[in-house]
Amino acid sequence: MAELINHPRAMRKAQNEIRAVVGNTSHVTKDHVDKLPYLKAVFKETLRLHPPLPLLIPREPLADAQILGYTIPAHTRVVINAWAINRDPAAWGQQPDEFSPEKFLNGAIDYKGQDFELLPFGAGRRGCPGIVFGVSTMEIALASLL
Repeated sequence: MAELINHPRAMRKAQNEIRAVVGNTSHVTKDHVDKLPYLKAVFKETLRLHPPLPLLIPREPLADAQILGYTIPAHTRVVINAWAINRDPAAWGQQPDEFSPEKFLNGAIDYKGQDFELLPFGAGRRGCPGIVFGVSTMEIALASLL
């Protein structure tokens, strides 16, 4: 919500989309949210800039591992910096710190752990088991507030 307050153009665009889809009904439902691509893009961009866990759960290889030419000895704790990944100019362009929901409108990048440039909930076996519930709840709440 704070990002939208700081970016009134994006807030107006999201509000207009919600009004067009939801209309005068008393409350927002999951069916409404499924028809709100800009709201979903706002949510993804917010998660990119402000991940719930900036440092993901540490991992330890069971045996020596090679990652991008670096040797990681067995049982060495490795911490994944999701905050840095989410702001990498190689993945997000020249201004990765700028709030820009439009980069998610094509729907190619998702937060479910398959696209490693966006990992707000982790990935693989250690990924958050409540992704679907949490995201659905927050999307409905955000749409209701707007």
